Amino acid sequence: MELDRKALLRAAMAAREFSYAPFSHFRVGAALLTAEGEIVTGCNIENSAYSPTLCAERCAVAKAVSEGKRRFVAIAVVGPEDSHTTPCGVCRQVLYEFCDESLVVLCGGTDENYMETTLGALLPCGFRL
Repeated sequence: MELDRKALLRAAMAAREFSYAPFSHFRVGAALLTAEGEIVTGCNIENSAYSPTLCAERCAVAKAVSEGKRRFVAIAVVGPEDSHTTPCGVCRQVLYEFCDESLVVLCGGTDENYMETTLGALLPCGFRL
């Protein structure tokens, strides 16, 4: 399967529009590509208690896993247009639970302004129980 980076980034940008970020105003969208070629999206959802806040990446993973999807090949994460937003440490470990080190991670703000890396590069010492 060929990875359409622009399509994945655009899906994450569309998901970013649904972000609920009244406290940080840092809107994030994510688009997770399954091994079957389906894109599952998520956005960050903040909470005034802070710890229940849900990152866009974990939102996308939760949606996918709750629908029976377990194999992923790439994720796009987009924040503000002028940034290269990367997954936080918690999200990196959650991704590691379901993906191997070769997961392609696109970090950006637009489909023109992004960097590409892998989960292994972002989380060199992830663990599984």
